Amino acid sequence: MKPHLEKRSFSLAGHRTSVALEPAFWAALEAAARDRGTSLAALIAELDAARADGGAPLASTLRVFALGRAADRR
Repeated sequence: MKPHLEKRSFSLAGHRTSVALEPAFWAALEAAARDRGTSLAALIAELDAARADGGAPLASTLRVFALGRAADRR
């Protein structure tokens, strides 16, 4: 049985962090990065930098971005 969440590590703002998301969200983020001609790490760094201090957790930010992208494509 596959795990429900897939954990990936990134370097953001000079420190390592891990994010756990469902595989479908990782796939959507990878597609968004490809469409933008950038890496997944660069896309995540951009979304991380755009968060307000004390804002939503990074995992939530990534899920909302992926959902918004899916809604825009309909």
